Amino acid sequence: MLRKLIISVVLAGFISLAGCRHSKVQNPIANIDSKQPDKVLFDRGMDSMKHAKYAVARTLLETLINTYPDSEYIARAKLALGDSWYAEGGTAALAQAEAEYKDFGTFFPNLPEAAEAQMKVANIHYRQMEKPDRDFNQAVRAEDEYKTLIKQFPDSKLVPEARQRLREVQEVLAERQYRIAHFYFLRDNMAASQARFKSLADSYPLYSNIDESLFTLGSIYERQANAMRAQKNIADANRERVVAELEKAAVEAYSRIITRYPAMGRADDARKRLVALKAPVPTPTAEAIAQNKAEEESREETGKFGRIMQNFKKHPDVAKAAKAGDPSMDEAAIVSAPEFIKHIEGQMKGEPATPNAKVGGEVIGTGNGAAPGPNDPIPGRRNTLDPSGTDSTPPPPQQVNDLGNSSATSAKNQTATQDSQASQTDQQKMNDKQDSSSKKKGKKGLRKLIPF
Repeated sequence: MLRKLIISVVLAGFISLAGCRHSKVQNPIANIDSKQPDKVLFDRGMDSMKHAKYAVARTLLETLINTYPDSEYIARAKLALGDSWYAEGGTAALAQAEAEYKDFGTFFPNLPEAAEAQMKVANIHYRQMEKPDRDFNQAVRAEDEYKTLIKQFPDSKLVPEARQRLREVQEVLAERQYRIAHFYFLRDNMAASQARFKSLADSYPLYSNIDESLFTLGSIYERQANAMRAQKNIADANRERVVAELEKAAVEAYSRIITRYPAMGRADDARKRLVALKAPVPTPTAEAIAQNKAEEESREETGKFGRIMQNFKKHPDVAKAAKAGDPSMDEAAIVSAPEFIKHIEGQMKGEPATPNAKVGGEVIGTGNGAAPGPNDPIPGRRNTLDPSGTDSTPPPPQQVNDLGNSSATSAKNQTATQDSQASQTDQQKMNDKQDSSSKKKGKKGLRKLIPF
């Protein structure tokens, strides 16, 4: 009897243990047993991320987000979802990652991870940034996103990194402006070159070649003043007023080198030009000298092997970007070459100067940071140039169908082209937009008197 009782107790214990095994919550979606299925989903998603199983990770994270909208892991899952696309790489994946990070910033703006999401948005465009002679849209987007991070999250620990990335992006954008300005300069298009150099100097003060840019800008003003001085068909008072304004702009450009960039190579040359112009030579402050030295010493040089390898890379070389100094947080300045020419024409006629149209002073125009147009000349690439410095593209050549009515189609296209040319505006005629950069045509009217 006692033996039967002992056996019954043992069997009851086994049955009880078997029943406890199935007391946990069943999660048919994830096919797991857990008292915290949202945490298990999140952990499994993170494990899949570590093993580069990004599609699996996204499935688990999306299941968590859709099934447990009140979970404490929602924010982290949303950020990890963007991380999976970011880690996967590729143009389409990066675009999807940006959308996920933007959503995170919209729904969780007060979380510390919001700054991280914004940083990754900027890094997406930084990763896709191309060399100065290529498409610059990614560089412009990266510049805007880094500025957004610095302004919206000034106390974030990511701000120092964002500021350095911003310096590097602005180095690339400034180099692009410099190449375009130098291209115009070599082709004696002084108005367009002057506008580009002025925009560069006002927008990117930490550019590694800023002293050369300002010195070339001053020399352009001098050349314009000398050419204007040689004109005899202008009233003496008007001519002297234009010459004085151009020389004043040259003095300002040279003086800026000495006062702001006294440690750079063109400082001595700028002093000599000021002496030649009989202008006062300013003395840089000790703070300016120390600041400029710190900026120059922070730059790096790419070695010979690195320069060779750079030819096979899409990403630009940013070694010359300064690692000290404050990057520009202002909107990029745009100086308009046609407005400059219009201003000079008005001065030659004796008309009063319009507001914000000084040659060497205020910026004639402002833009959104993407000042150069898509048709700007880039050294090493074929471009259609507009000698006035404005962004314009001639109509494409008409296609002729060789099969069938080729002569009729050609005549129709020729007539359409003639009508298009006849409908150009007077402003376009004033800017000589039909002149190519490699062939100069005769000027009409008052523009005969403008030597640049």
